[in-house]
Amino acid sequence: MNKKVKGLYAITPEVSSTEQLLEKIRQAMAGGARIIQYRNKSADQFTRLWQADALRSLTKAQDALFIINDSIELARATNADGVHLGKDDDDIATARKILPDRLIGISCYNDLDRALQAEKAGADYVAFGAAFPSPTKPDAVHAPLTLYRQASKLLSIPIVAIGGITIHNARELIDAGVDSIAVVSGLFDSEDVHATAKHFSALFQKTKP
Repeated sequence: MNKKVKGLYAITPEVSSTEQLLEKIRQAMAGGARIIQYRNKSADQFTRLWQADALRSLTKAQDALFIINDSIELARATNADGVHLGKDDDDIATARKILPDRLIGISCYNDLDRALQAEKAGADYVAFGAAFPSPTKPDAVHAPLTLYRQASKLLSIPIVAIGGITIHNARELIDAGVDSIAVVSGLFDSEDVHATAKHFSALFQKTKP
């Protein structure tokens, strides 16, 4: 896997209509999102497979990375580019056996030691959050800007920030050293997904102070 996790990382909202979901992702990619993660905790297995397979075709056509949240098996079934795992999911070694040439991302919450261990174990990127209060996960632990600054000095793999990120606060994270910002509500709850994605993506083009 030669592509690196960088820039706007769009995480899918839970939308029952597959066509509506695909249209939202089309708009996000048109605005510059190059990484799409499929996350749906409430749908049944058939719906998740149907939606993930449709998203795989769409992202492949746009040359965007496609990541599956939590499920190694769904990632394999849809030929996704990778899987993102939390603390209650399978470990890196298991994921690597099943997906030997795919990206493996690890949620590290506000735990730098977990991130350092994940890097040693072969993770391709790590995510910290919540960076700010998150409407998607209101009870999530807080990962302060100081953590991102410290992580950027100690880790050699990409760092993703997630949680409560908007076009108004994303710049703080980029300046703190993150490689990518993962967004759900801040992108898909906007009236114009394309314009918002474009705004997020443009932040990575500006020179850091």
